[in-house]
Formats: sequence, structure tokens, C-alpha cells
Amino acid sequence: MMIGIVDCNSFYCSCEQLFLPSLKNRPVVVLSNNDGCIISRTDEAKAAGIVMGEPYFMNKEKIRQHQVAVFSSNYTLYGDMSRRVMDTLRMMVGAQQVEVYSVDEAFITLPDLSESELHAFAERLRNTTEQWTGIPVSIGIAPTKVLSKVANRLAKKNKKATGCIRVLSSREGIDDALEQTPVGDIWGVGRRYAYLLQEMYGIHTAKALSGMQEGWAQKNLGGVVGRRLIRELRGEACIELKDPLEKKKMIATTRMFGRQVTTLAELKEAVASYVSRAAEKLRRQHGAATALDVFVVAREKDYPSNGYHPRATHAAVTLPFPTADTRRLIAYALPLVNTIFEEGKTYIKAGVMLYEIVSDNAIQGNLFHTAESSTDKKLLRAIDNLNFSMREDMVSFGAAGIGRSWKMRQEHRSKKYTTEWKELFEVG
Repeated sequence: MMIGIVDCNSFYCSCEQLFLPSLKNRPVVVLSNNDGCIISRTDEAKAAGIVMGEPYFMNKEKIRQHQVAVFSSNYTLYGDMSRRVMDTLRMMVGAQQVEVYSVDEAFITLPDLSESELHAFAERLRNTTEQWTGIPVSIGIAPTKVLSKVANRLAKKNKKATGCIRVLSSREGIDDALEQTPVGDIWGVGRRYAYLLQEMYGIHTAKALSGMQEGWAQKNLGGVVGRRLIRELRGEACIELKDPLEKKKMIATTRMFGRQVTTLAELKEAVASYVSRAAEKLRRQHGAATALDVFVVAREKDYPSNGYHPRATHAAVTLPFPTADTRRLIAYALPLVNTIFEEGKTYIKAGVMLYEIVSDNAIQGNLFHTAESSTDKKLLRAIDNLNFSMREDMVSFGAAGIGRSWKMRQEHRSKKYTTEWKELFEVG
């Protein structure tokens, strides 16, 4: 068996370029929440000196100088395009052979074929994915997950030479690839371990690390995880593909505010809005929450300068019975805001977490509280359908407010080309 990883190239940027062909071969960047930092960039943007993770304002001069196209995060669009890519992979290799690793990456299992056959299949997979979805991908194939990530990195490093494909099937090819891979670029080796390996043990490449004893790795690289890493680098598969998690055990909705919030009324509006979004996710997996947590984050200078201060202030409640009804969840969430709000503080973020989730078909009856009726469920399902087909806040609850001037800043957001009627891509 061989393991492949399919990785979308500059995924967020590729989604934007797909609907604006004039941006092809131009530098493009996508910003994080509130247009804060750069979280995706094309190869052309990299060549222009745009640094991943740096604040947007620090790169404005480079962006102007090199005519870089800038976009706010459009997660609705990216999520839909990700689903299309993953569905294509499932059709090509089989649903049971695909593990979605992130929004833009998936592991796939392939049979033991010759290197030329694996390369030919990877070419078909790459071409079909781009033809059906418009998203370019890079593919790395090797005997293990860690080695497939090594192969993928090399495939993306020089796209023209590799055609975005690298297959590692021979011992010689694997050794050569490991020699070209800095230890800090190995999947599973974080910044701290990379520093220790280089500075304390003089290990600078993946090839050098693969030659270390498993006992040494268990002692110095995180126990069993380190032992598995060494074995994977040597070509012994230890990390199996995982079944997708169909139902989450905890659902959260958190956002930075578009501007600083100082009043209790605005904080309550934000929390009610986040509860609505979390409840929608909960109903989508046919779940009901037994507990609710609300948290807020104030700007740092509002905390005492001496000593440790928490990043967030929490308040939680155990519900009298599991529910997915937005109205009931809001009714329990808003009193929690009263307990954690402090007059005079300026808030920059808030969030809601629903946990201890059970199936909505397995809710135990309660003598003192009536169960949610079928009429209630139909009403909430209708609201969900309207918001999904039209836009997220087409129908909202009064507690979430109307103006919502505190909403996350998205000054450069593109259209939701594939999910909202008014913003559908037009061909003319």
C-alpha cells in the first residue's frame, strides 16, 4: 500500500483566482479575520517579498508597489470549494480511501504499483481535480504519511520541474528526498524540536534524523510519537488513515470584533449571534447540547499590569435538558454575559461553546420541562434552510441585533460565488 497526500496550491488564493481569471499569474494574498495578517499567498506574492503571517499593514507598501490583489477571508466560498475538491478525490480513489486532513489537504491510499503507474495516476488525479473544480493541486506519494508529506513539499518546491507531483517508491529516491529536507520541514517536528535537533544534536536533515535510534527518539522527541516518526521516515507505515469525524463532541463559534466593544448591549448582541451560528451547526449534525460556555476577551491594557492575567473570562451553565433550540440557548447564554461583563473594559473578542453533545433522538424526558415539539424543529429547520440558501443572517433572532456594527471587518471580501443567489458567478 502507498500513501498520497493531495494539497491544494495556495488554496484561499486559488479560490479567488478561479472566479477572477485576470488574477492568474498575478500576486494575490488573503487576509485573516478582521483583515489582520496574511494567511495565504501565491508564488508571485512570495517572490514579491510578502511574508506569511505578517500583519497586513506592515506589507502595504510592498502590496502597492507590486500591485498585489488583496482579499479578506471568504470562508463560505473556501468551504464550498473544499467540499468539491474532496468529493472529486472520493470519486477518483473511493470514499473509504480518503482522509480529509484539513480544508485544503487530504490523505489517500493507493495500491502498490510501479513508480511510473503511480505517477500516471497522480497526473490523472491532478488534471481531473483542476478540470472539475478549477483548483490546482500538488500530490506527494510514498510508503508512509510522513514520507508523503516530504514528497509533497518537494513537488511544490519547484512546480514547473515536477509538474506538482513527486513519487517516492525506491530506497534511493527516499534517501535523496530526505537529504533535501531540512529537519524543521518534517511533518510533526515543530519549531521547538527543530531548534533542539539542530543546536543540541547537530541533526539538520530528515536523512540524519531517520538514522537515529528509536529509543533515542522516544526519549528526546515526545515518546511514542517520536518513535513513530523515525519508523515512518524509514518507510514503515505507523500512522493509519482515520475515519472522518462525522459528529463533533464540541461546537464553538468565536469571532474578533470589527471594532472595540464597550457596552453590555453590544456584547449581548454578539453572543446571541454566535449562539445562533453554533446552534445551526449543532442541528446540522442532529445533536443537542447539554452544556454551554460563553467567554469574552478584553484588550490587554484593561488588565492589571502586574502578574498573570487570563486571555479570556468564561462563564458556563449546565442546561436542564439537552437542546438545539436557538431560542433556548440564547435564553441561557445572555445571563452569563451579565456575570462576566465589566464596566469600563474594552472587549475585542467573544465566543460560545456547546459541549456534552448527544443525539437529538436520544434525549431523556424531563418531568419539569416540555420536550421540543416537531413544530419547533420544523421552524428551526426552515430558518436554517433560508439562511443556507440566501445568506447566513437572512432570518435572525432579535437578540442578535440589527445594525451589528461590531461585526468582523472584511473590507476586501469577494462574493460568495457558489452559495448565495445574489452573488452567483455570472458568465456574459
